[in-house]
Amino acid sequence: MSKYPLACTSWDEAEYEAMAQVIQSGRFSMGEHVAGFEQEFAKHFGSRFCVMVNSGSSANLLMVAALFYRENKAERLTAGDEVIVPAVSWSTTYFPLHQYGLKLKFVDIDPETLNYDLVQLADAVSERTRLVMAVNLLGNPNDFAAIQAILAGKGVILIEDNCESMGAAFAGKMAGTFGIMGSFSSFFSHHISTMEGGMVLTDDEELFHILLSLRAHGWTRNLPKVNKVCGVKGDNPFEESFRFVLPGYNVRPLELSGALGLTQIRKLSDFVKVRRENAVKFLRLMGSFPQFQVQREIGASSWFGFSLVVREAAPFSREDVVQTLDSHGIECRPIVAGNFARCEAVRWLDATNHGDLAQADWIDRNGLFIGNHHYPLDEQFVLLGEALRKLPC
Repeated sequence: MSKYPLACTSWDEAEYEAMAQVIQSGRFSMGEHVAGFEQEFAKHFGSRFCVMVNSGSSANLLMVAALFYRENKAERLTAGDEVIVPAVSWSTTYFPLHQYGLKLKFVDIDPETLNYDLVQLADAVSERTRLVMAVNLLGNPNDFAAIQAILAGKGVILIEDNCESMGAAFAGKMAGTFGIMGSFSSFFSHHISTMEGGMVLTDDEELFHILLSLRAHGWTRNLPKVNKVCGVKGDNPFEESFRFVLPGYNVRPLELSGALGLTQIRKLSDFVKVRRENAVKFLRLMGSFPQFQVQREIGASSWFGFSLVVREAAPFSREDVVQTLDSHGIECRPIVAGNFARCEAVRWLDATNHGDLAQADWIDRNGLFIGNHHYPLDEQFVLLGEALRKLPC
């Protein structure tokens, strides 16, 4: 039985009441609750537009897809364009890029922050680079001042996979809002939960309209009368109801997810506050265990979880740590997908490595993470300390 889980529910009576209201209404497909949540989510993060979808993976898919349908060819991606990605992230950071024919270039990570190695990133950007995907890992925002300086004047598009870092900030600006678009996840184990769910934020009205169409079959039904996809919608509702203008998907969220989102977004600031308070306690505890390297915060992390990387001189292995944690009822996992450039699925991708990715390999072999939550973890940290003291000295 887990005494320190990776994930747990953040719902109370408000979420169950919100679901009950949707059930009583009889409207289960995307409707006013989704629209209301989109407005509140955009407002919370200081963005003009939000599009909710059925998962963070779908948010990444639509975010990439939208860049292929811009009216201005100079701003439009095409198959064969080069995209830079960090070597450590989740699978669906990468797969939408491959599915749209982009050439991936894996860049190493900083072993302390777990985000881009900025020296390697600067060296990797070339005249062929059209897109950089910044991934804010485990709640930690990238150094966007440095990234923007690297990309300045090069005509490179920046987008963010912020699915693990809702509520994080850098220099007073929210993570997920530095790029032209940013994706978020509201899966069960994330900062807020709508069962399944994802969001894309953007300040670009054309991209917003493209996202609306792509989300639901590529039709015009959810577009405003005057829009930046088809221009002006017709006045005949019968003909307009099945008018398809983009090669889209059906990744719409349920109305239940929108209702849950409305309750959860009101709690997000408090959730992040407690997560940050837990991080202070975690870092204090880990000061007694120098055999581990922990994540160095950039800006204000929202601390999705807590990484533990076994140092080279440690008298124990990661496997020893995993077994010890498991025996104490503490759940752990690899740091996201480790070095994804080494994953079997990469043989199907058009991908190259910039350099040897040595730091990503180190994290892959020696890293793990444990959970953080929206409630104080004092008891769990006592248990963690007891477990780590069982390791060889």
